[in-house]
Amino acid sequence: MFKEMRRKDRRIEKQKVEKVLKNGEYGVLATVNENDYPYGVPLSYVFYKGAIYFHSATEGQKLANIENNNKVSFTVVGETDIVAEKFTTKYESVIIFGRAVEVSELEKEEALLELIKKYSPDYIEEGSEYIKKTGSAAKVIKIESDHMSGKERI
Repeated sequence: MFKEMRRKDRRIEKQKVEKVLKNGEYGVLATVNENDYPYGVPLSYVFYKGAIYFHSATEGQKLANIENNNKVSFTVVGETDIVAEKFTTKYESVIIFGRAVEVSELEKEEALLELIKKYSPDYIEEGSEYIKKTGSAAKVIKIESDHMSGKERI
């Protein structure tokens, strides 16, 4: 179902894949709209309990696309370093193919708190209050992985 990685010598193992996902600053979610056009959008996310979670407004293009077809891909680029004199780039990246689903209220609260821990670790108490006040104005989506791979050039 998923193609083999061409450069097997650059494949990274599961532990490193998870490290890239945990440390990534942002990811790019790719969906397909109702006219079969791809739509890629960068977003904040958290890798938690083996899945990708992100929050969203309660409506918009990405949610409409997911409702139409919940098969998605999600890409994270970790550390990079341009090596100008060799006309190359050192990099680490991960791509996930999976299905995007809206989570339950309990899982939503957990995921929002994990997002706060990742992006605002010095403001967890304030973040918890913020979730209580504004949580209903957001949806949380989980990407359940069907296939995940990572690659690096060092």
